[in-house]
Amino acid sequence: MTDRQQQAAPGPASAPPDAHGAHARDTVRLALVVGALGVVFGDIGTSPIYTLQTVFNPEDPHPVPVSTHAVLGVVSMVFWSVMIIVTVTYVLLAMRADNDGEGGIMALITLLRRMGTPRGRRTTALLAGLGIFGAALFFGDSMITPAISVMSAVEGLKIVQPSLGDLVVPITAVIIVVLFLVQRSGTAAVGRVFGPVMIVWFVTIGTLGVAGITEHPAILKALSPTYAASFLIHHIGTGFFALAAVVLAVTGAEALYADMGHFGRRAITRAWLLLVFPACVLSYLGQGALILNHPDRINSPFFLLAPGWARLPLVLLATAATVIASQAVITGAYSVASQAAELGYLPRLRVAHTSESTIGQIYVPWINWLLMVSVLTLVLAFRSSAALAYAFGMAVTGTITITTLMFFYIARYTWQTPRWLLGLGASVLLLVDLLFVAANLTKLVHGAWLPLLIALTAFTVMTTWQRGRQIVTAQRHTREGSLRDFVDQLHAATAATAQVPGTAVFLNRGKQTAPLALRANVEHNHVRHDLVLIMSVETLPVPRVPANERIAVDDLGYADDGISHITARFGYMDQPDVLGALRELDPATIEGQRLNLDQASYFLSKIELRVGDAPTMARWRKRLFIATSYITADAAEHFGLPRDRTVIMGAHIEI
Repeated sequence: MTDRQQQAAPGPASAPPDAHGAHARDTVRLALVVGALGVVFGDIGTSPIYTLQTVFNPEDPHPVPVSTHAVLGVVSMVFWSVMIIVTVTYVLLAMRADNDGEGGIMALITLLRRMGTPRGRRTTALLAGLGIFGAALFFGDSMITPAISVMSAVEGLKIVQPSLGDLVVPITAVIIVVLFLVQRSGTAAVGRVFGPVMIVWFVTIGTLGVAGITEHPAILKALSPTYAASFLIHHIGTGFFALAAVVLAVTGAEALYADMGHFGRRAITRAWLLLVFPACVLSYLGQGALILNHPDRINSPFFLLAPGWARLPLVLLATAATVIASQAVITGAYSVASQAAELGYLPRLRVAHTSESTIGQIYVPWINWLLMVSVLTLVLAFRSSAALAYAFGMAVTGTITITTLMFFYIARYTWQTPRWLLGLGASVLLLVDLLFVAANLTKLVHGAWLPLLIALTAFTVMTTWQRGRQIVTAQRHTREGSLRDFVDQLHAATAATAQVPGTAVFLNRGKQTAPLALRANVEHNHVRHDLVLIMSVETLPVPRVPANERIAVDDLGYADDGISHITARFGYMDQPDVLGALRELDPATIEGQRLNLDQASYFLSKIELRVGDAPTMARWRKRLFIATSYITADAAEHFGLPRDRTVIMGAHIEI
């Protein structure tokens, strides 16, 4: 578990070690590993279904002819690509760079912002921009992965019975709809169901791989990097173009990193090294051996590894595994979207935390439904996994390259690693990444444009929201003004403002500025309530906040004016119940007055955005920013305010 997850876990931190405690910890670790198998590794664990099939696909624009040298070279490239990119870049290196247990590109952007490197803001801004584009590419990956994974498994029906080919698309669509409908149960529940299935999956593909190897043991030569290098050097054209399909073997690497907050680095590392990596390698070697023995079996070597009687059960198991593959990128998309909202690149989205022990396990409804519609559209538009394969690699390679670049930059200024060692490591890993990017660019007109288009769209939305938010925040601060100064002015001019009976609760983002709703009430209506509570809600990185730590009260400098600031603290598993928090207030802390919460009024400050003539952004970006603001989670619903006593007041701001 990550440090933050251990802090979030319930129970005393200093419990004496005993046999029962050790057993409980072992149980928790095992549960995390099984859960990680069920959520994190589905994407990369199902890549053997379609990787070699795509490499040797005769309909590919740049086909790889089947020969002993080509098969050994391709399998060697697959093995060393997985070793270098997944094991070294992600598992051994990138996953050590986390933001309070959270991983992924957005975590790297957060670390980058905290560093304050000597190179200044320009480099940081450039790398942050690259990071945002990498996150946008990951959204493209999150849309393509469920479509290609599930479809490639269901296409196994055509191997069992060719007449079932027409059912592939309808069955795929139904499976995808069901998958997205169960997401609200949470990744922990999904992992408990999917984990055992994935254990069966990896044992099965490893066993089938061993069976294939025994028929042609010479395939083990592919474990030597000399075969990969020889194939690339002596068949530079064919080998280079083959990289565009070889990269399919590492799809899901970014999901490992983005999902780190769900299960922790240790659980993911153990599962990868002890089960997932060996099983995938055995499967690739077994398929390579099959192709060497039967060069005509390149249309689906994965399913043809199984004996005839086992192919239908394998199709069913593969379908279940590819559903789980989709889970890996879906939960990763939740994490990326949540972190993007925290960093100000997306509006506040409704986020449901689904675990009391792990803060990273979340469900984001808006992202869930957006992904479902997008995935179904891709399935119905492309109608085959081969057509989608051309598009898949571009999203993966772009994200991996940006992650590698950002990691080494952060490592340079964060860790005391010698420069020469970092330079050597970065040069080797980035060279490999850039080779894959270049190879996938050759597929641009064959479908690689799709993830780039998705990424460009997401990048435009996120950067527009970030810029628009800066503009609105600056104008809002100007209009709100200092809360302390406002209270001072109000206290000095009480005769000009009428006091009406009752309690008014104004929700605000903090206590630095005055709520717009309060300012509007005083300046335009010339009234204020007898008791005014300005309330800010904080969410802390713990599951629950004890009742005695829930409330903090500040009289804002005057103990007799009936105006106080209340800070309500909640844990991430707590429902942010404003009324419940107010009931815990001691009258002595709010200037001796009792609250009549059944009659209190609640005020929300709302900003109405308009397109103005100020040269802040292009006009189309202003319209995009306003359109994006409509997906912001409803504040009254989020905080559990009574609708019939909630008043929304605010102002217009032109951007």
